Amino acid sequence: MTQRLHLVFGGELVNPSQNVFKNVDDIHIVGIFPNYESAYDAWKTEAQRTVDNAHTRYFIAHLHRLRDEEAQASSTEELG
Repeated sequence: MTQRLHLVFGGELVNPSQNVFKNVDDIHIVGIFPNYESAYDAWKTEAQRTVDNAHTRYFIAHLHRLRDEEAQASSTEELG
């Protein structure tokens, strides 16, 4: 069975119309989730918690898309 991991993270943006974080060191890592549904629930909780701050945004990153299961080694594995 293929595992489809998702990362939920967010923080304060320089400008609400762009996806540029004000301070990368302050990015809030909510967690890594085994499926989109649980990642979405976590994203929604954080987004609602910070709804009063227009500069704060949360995102879902599809970690499973970073790895090519058909390749002998992914491009990130070759860096090590």
